[in-house]
Amino acid sequence: MNFLKIIVAAGLVALSTQAFAADITGAGATFPFPIYSKWADAYKKETGNGLNYQSIGSGAGIKQIQAKTVTFGATDAPLKAEQLEKDGLVQWPMVMGAIVPVVNLEGIKPGELVLSGELLGDIYLGKIKKWDDAAIAKLNPKLKLPTDAITVVRRSDGSGTTFNFTDYLSKSNAEWKTKVGMGTAVEWPAGVGAKGNEGVAGNIGQTKNSIGYVEYAYAKQNRLTYAAMINKAGKTVQPTIQAFQAAASNADWAKAPGYYVVLTDQPGEASWPITAATFILMHKEPTDKAASAEAVKFFKWAFEKGDKMAEDLDYIPMPDAVVKLIEKTWSADIKS
Repeated sequence: MNFLKIIVAAGLVALSTQAFAADITGAGATFPFPIYSKWADAYKKETGNGLNYQSIGSGAGIKQIQAKTVTFGATDAPLKAEQLEKDGLVQWPMVMGAIVPVVNLEGIKPGELVLSGELLGDIYLGKIKKWDDAAIAKLNPKLKLPTDAITVVRRSDGSGTTFNFTDYLSKSNAEWKTKVGMGTAVEWPAGVGAKGNEGVAGNIGQTKNSIGYVEYAYAKQNRLTYAAMINKAGKTVQPTIQAFQAAASNADWAKAPGYYVVLTDQPGEASWPITAATFILMHKEPTDKAASAEAVKFFKWAFEKGDKMAEDLDYIPMPDAVVKLIEKTWSADIKS
C-alpha cells in the first residue's frame, strides 16, 4: 500500500510539474516573436517545458508585467532606470535585430529602392505623396518609379518597433523631431494603422504602392520588398547580419543603467541605421517564484543554445561578455 502511495505521489508530482511548465507566461513585443517561438519549440523538445508567449506589442507587454499577470514582459522600447526602480523591475537585452522599410512596388526587387532617414521622415510626415517625387527619384535614378500615390502604413498599437523607428526619424529628420518626435505611440501625421509587425507585414503584402516598417524577420518570412538605406556615414547599406552587427558593435552595455541602449543611427560605414535590441522585464520580487526561476532557466538556455537559431532568422545574439553581465544581474536582483 505504501509502495502504491509512493508511485501515486510521484505521478502527481510529475503531473504538477508538467502542468506548471505551461504556466511560464510572457507577453509583449512582436519584434522578437519569430525567434522566441523558435526557441520555445526547441526548448520544449529538449526539456518538456512549455512557454506561452503572447505577441501583443511592447506597450501591452509593459502593462502586463506591471500588473503581474505574466511571468515576464517583453519590450523593444527599454524602460529607463527610474521607471524600473519605481516598478520593481529588472530589465536586460535578450537579442538584437533590425527594422527595415518595406514596400509593395511593381517591378522593384528587394534592396533596389534606396531611402534615407530624411526621406522616410518626409514620407511619414505626408510631405512626399507620390512615388515619382523628385526627392525619391534623385536617390533612385535607374528605377522606374510609379506615378501613383504612396499608401503609408504604420503601427496602430503601442509598439517598441515604432519607438525605434520614430527615434531614428527624430535623429535624421529635423521636422519630424519637432512636429512628431519619438515614442511607442505618436500622433501620426499620415497613414493607415495596422496591429503588430504581423499586421503591417500583411497590409504591405496586400496593398500596392504601400510603404511600412517591420522587423527584418517578418520581411523575410513574408517575402516583402525591403529598401536599402543611406546610413549616418552617407553609405548605402543593405539589411544584412553584418550590417546589423556593425551597428550593434558600438553599444556599451556595461555602462548603461538598466541596460538602456538605443542602437539607431549608429556611426560606421557598414552600420544598418535602424538596428534595435529587444528587452525582457521581470519583477525583482516575483509573486510566483517558481515560475520566475523557470523563466530564467529558459533565458539561460536561449543564451547558451539559441545563437544559431537567432542568426538563422537574421537576429544578432548578445555578445558573451554581455551575457555574463546579465547572468550576474539575475543572481543579484531576481529573488526566486
